[in-house]
Amino acid sequence: MPAASPATASEQQADLQQLGARLRDRRKALGVTAVACAEAAGVSRVTLHRIEMGNPSVTIGAYVNVAAALGLHLVVPVLDLPAAEPVTIAVGDYPGLRSLAWQTDAGTTITETEALNLYERGWRHLDHETLTDHEKAFIQHLADAYSNGRLLV
Repeated sequence: MPAASPATASEQQADLQQLGARLRDRRKALGVTAVACAEAAGVSRVTLHRIEMGNPSVTIGAYVNVAAALGLHLVVPVLDLPAAEPVTIAVGDYPGLRSLAWQTDAGTTITETEALNLYERGWRHLDHETLTDHEKAFIQHLADAYSNGRLLV
């Protein structure tokens, strides 16, 4: 008897159902029968059906095996945080950034990734000797947070 489905929030249940539907669509597009797919994945036909329905009680390993049997690589970004509002800063808070974004008002807000792009594109135009310690620390923060600790300059 299959395990009882754990309590699953509607958003996660919808994700599982979408995953199951994509796997089913891929199987059908390849012209693979449910029996052949289940056999190739090492699961029962009933388990394959439960996967294609997005049942949360099926192990992640079974989902991965079915995906692999269909020539797919299942990627589960478990550690991603829910999308949040991007951090913004005012261009005028950093004199070097202000010089790179000369065409904008000092109060213009941009995201940190936009600031990183401006620094990287305009790096050779910056007067590095006039950068404040605060701005240098900010540039290092941007590199650490968005570019594996390195500026692409």
